[in-house]
Amino acid sequence: MNIVFFAHPDFLGHQSMPRFARMLADGMKDRGHQVEILSPQATVSRLPAPRMFRKWLHYADQYITFPSAVRKRLASYSPDTLFVFTDHALGPWVPLVADRPHVVHCHDFLAQFSALGAIPENPTGWSGRQYQKYIRRGYSQAKHFISVSQKTQQDLAHFLPSPPVSSQTVYNALNQKFSPVDLVEARSSLTKQTGLDLTAGYLFHIGGNQWYKNRAGVIEIYNAWRQNTSGSLPLLLIGESPTPALEQLHEQSAYRKDIHFLTNIPDELVQLAYAGASAFLFPSLAEGFGWPIAEAMASGCLVITTNEAPMTEVAGNAGFLAPKRPAAVAEVAAWAKEVAQLLQHVLNLSPTERNLAVEAGLLNAKRFDPKNLLAQIEKIYLSCTTKTAELHSSAR
Repeated sequence: MNIVFFAHPDFLGHQSMPRFARMLADGMKDRGHQVEILSPQATVSRLPAPRMFRKWLHYADQYITFPSAVRKRLASYSPDTLFVFTDHALGPWVPLVADRPHVVHCHDFLAQFSALGAIPENPTGWSGRQYQKYIRRGYSQAKHFISVSQKTQQDLAHFLPSPPVSSQTVYNALNQKFSPVDLVEARSSLTKQTGLDLTAGYLFHIGGNQWYKNRAGVIEIYNAWRQNTSGSLPLLLIGESPTPALEQLHEQSAYRKDIHFLTNIPDELVQLAYAGASAFLFPSLAEGFGWPIAEAMASGCLVITTNEAPMTEVAGNAGFLAPKRPAAVAEVAAWAKEVAQLLQHVLNLSPTERNLAVEAGLLNAKRFDPKNLLAQIEKIYLSCTTKTAELHSSAR
């Protein structure tokens, strides 16, 4: 096949989406397909302008300059070329190739639901609502979709005006190598590299500052655990620098000296952090998939996550499930105490029970082998190309 991948521009500074696009492109190239990646380049946005206007210059490059360049190139691609959109948020470009073989990868529809006012934790302004409508109008013209979870596939159906020609679920794959490391070795190495004493173990969370990652909830759980048990393990939060609100919550904690934010951490250190953790806390409010759950399990780490899809889809029968953090402030303390009790249960597992839980996690993580994902996606790509040819033939 000749495959053209549409990807987010580098100038947006995304990490997971470009990594996903590269994994697809490299995987299909290794399978013998001709591959090309198209993404907007910084042209208009390179012009000097006040910071407040940068976003609009980026939009100009994405939705004016780039589509114009793509239209000029379309004639050079063979009729059987498959155009792959690596994220449904690239929907505005779908009309460019809606009548040619194409498929759209869908990750999560949180921004779309937020724009409808369906997520009170993430209100969206007028311009944001119009932008999400613009995205939806674009991907609604697509005929083939691949979602990263059944939850995402269900959400897609909610937004499409009519059923597509095809819509399938293919779970994400681990895009780095994660494997168990001896606990003592992992903790010793992490202690040397961070300057923190982690030799007795620690609790761990990884994630950005997006509202749905619930980093505040992680600290609330930790506070409740320290208040109601004799435990004193430190808490590591790897990811972006904390927001002012999160920093304030940290400062207000009686255990703030044991709560550590680590930023700009290399992948090798993240892998050690998973492998050496006493438990991994992932109480997300929502996800498109939930990569860290699979990463932690593949590293031999016990996972506590939210008892809602898609977290339950990824955790399978190997995770320890907690209720979702309530939106009502008055109910948060009771929630944190309940999850803290679950955390204590996990930490109190006997060596035999812990080994069984770790083995269950390792087995579950095998579902997310990149080879399996690429084989499934390749099959769907071939099917999309065939179905488009059949539709064109029947229309003649």
